[in-house]
Amino acid sequence: MGGCFSKPKPVEVKIEVVIPEKERSKEEMSPNGKASPLIYKVNGTARHYHLEEHPIASNPYHNPKDVVEASVCHVKDLENGQMREVDLGCGKALLIKEGGEFHAVGHKCPHYGAPLVKGVLSKGRVRCPWHGACFNISTGDIEDFPGLDSLPRFQVKIEKEKVYIRASKQALQIQRRTKMMAKCISLSNYNLSSTNVLIIGAGAAGLVCAETLRQEGFSDRIVMCTMDRHLPYDRPKLSKSMDSHPEQITLRPKEFFRTYDIEVLTEMQVAAMDIKNKTAVFKDGFKMEYNKLLIATGNTPKALSCKGKEVENVFNIRTPEDANRVVKLATSKNVVVVGASFLGMEVAAYLTERAHSVSVVELEEVPFKKFFGERVGRAVMKMFENNRVKFYMQTEVSELREQEGKLKEVVLKSGKVLRADVCVVGVGAVPATGFLKQSGINIDSKGFIMVNKMMQTNIPGVFAAGDAVTFPLALRNNKKVNVPHWQMAHMHGRVAALNMLAHGVEISTVPYLWTAMFGKSIRYAGHGEGFDDVVIQGDLDELKFVAFYTKSDEVVAVASMNYDPIVSKVAEVLAAGRTIRKRDVELFVRHGKTGDMSWLTGKGS
Repeated sequence: MGGCFSKPKPVEVKIEVVIPEKERSKEEMSPNGKASPLIYKVNGTARHYHLEEHPIASNPYHNPKDVVEASVCHVKDLENGQMREVDLGCGKALLIKEGGEFHAVGHKCPHYGAPLVKGVLSKGRVRCPWHGACFNISTGDIEDFPGLDSLPRFQVKIEKEKVYIRASKQALQIQRRTKMMAKCISLSNYNLSSTNVLIIGAGAAGLVCAETLRQEGFSDRIVMCTMDRHLPYDRPKLSKSMDSHPEQITLRPKEFFRTYDIEVLTEMQVAAMDIKNKTAVFKDGFKMEYNKLLIATGNTPKALSCKGKEVENVFNIRTPEDANRVVKLATSKNVVVVGASFLGMEVAAYLTERAHSVSVVELEEVPFKKFFGERVGRAVMKMFENNRVKFYMQTEVSELREQEGKLKEVVLKSGKVLRADVCVVGVGAVPATGFLKQSGINIDSKGFIMVNKMMQTNIPGVFAAGDAVTFPLALRNNKKVNVPHWQMAHMHGRVAALNMLAHGVEISTVPYLWTAMFGKSIRYAGHGEGFDDVVIQGDLDELKFVAFYTKSDEVVAVASMNYDPIVSKVAEVLAAGRTIRKRDVELFVRHGKTGDMSWLTGKGS
């Protein structure tokens, strides 16, 4: 699932060409050897399109001054399965040896810049050590998420037992590559009230769906609509970097959407669906017909239901404006965060250096107990307490008191009264699917859209993705689950797009998430719902540990702090369909093999 329009052919070590255009089959080339416009059929009509790739030009070596070639090592310097970060003078590359062949790609993950040399190499791909994104070492293509861009790939040659890398300076400096994408046919031919593909929601799932369609050669109209006022942005940053402005966290610039004719309708809310007539009805009365539909509306934060809930300065963090406003109001003031959720705890961590005081109110005994377990939860709680955050556990809010219309105090059911100038609510969310009632699309009792492995609903041509769906998770024997993670939304969008094009692709990714607090990250892979034991290696007090979540005799999830790249290693084992047994983990802990992870081979399941 590399994502290129054509699957790459096997690459010999002597000639490893950078440009995916050269991997196209002969049938896609004109007699003179130049790329011809390809043809994609929409509703039986042949349409022409051209593929483009940015920021690397179609021929990066057209200007010799833009090219660097360097000897980086002897062929015997690397064993099979080894990676090395090499310096070419004007930039670095990641050199990889696998199966006796050398490959060279960008050395940084395009998502957040993680050094891939510290990641995990397995069967033709490298997995990022921070957030789990995977890249094909032959093509550079992104194969698992998060992130939107692929890696640049560089030419490798062997001369006199020495390994040389030849690359464009531009590619070395940019360290990312947008995969080939189709351009749309003339929009002047369209009826404004109809589209071939309608995407409701402009988060990660919606954007990846639109991009994947273009990458796969789809050249008809694509319309995304969103209630938000902004183009798609990096939503996880709202609670991790609260003073970020929209233009700082946008996933793609305006020019990208114009270049590839992906239309985005902002501040547009769908009120109802007419499935029979394939029509979306918007709140303002506008109607749009579609051929294929993706519903990726995400979720809606839960509000407090206590007395005084309407007072000013009580926030759900949903938009950049919400986050920016909270930071401004919280500076040197008293903040109460209701809910020790990921969002709530990240907000609390971010505000500690800005606010006069930060307090967290939570129903559970310790934060993250259901997700990380009690021992890890207590270690995280201690870290917060060491940073002046006060916890009020096993209680909830009974009243929000105001003075001159603005929040002044938060009253707890325990009787405690907290001074509060700002309150942030992070008590969970519900799927934003209310507009689908009476539509005929199957929704479960909690409001989640039910889809199959191909992200299809019960209605032909209607797909759903992201936080609002339940889907069969291969990792847990196809149990229907809801996994509201950023990485998973990316993969949902990609699988939905491929199946809109009848590729018959099933979702099989391993869930991967992270949280960042006080400059430290907890990484997590798998699906630990219903775990019955936690096996921990390391020191929780020192915040250097790995926790294995087990159900019966099987590891179902793993979390770590300051223990990279073990979570990515486990994710790769699980992605291969292998089982990690609890007894193997217990042996690992007993013998204290903090550096040696060779035991993580897993057993055939």
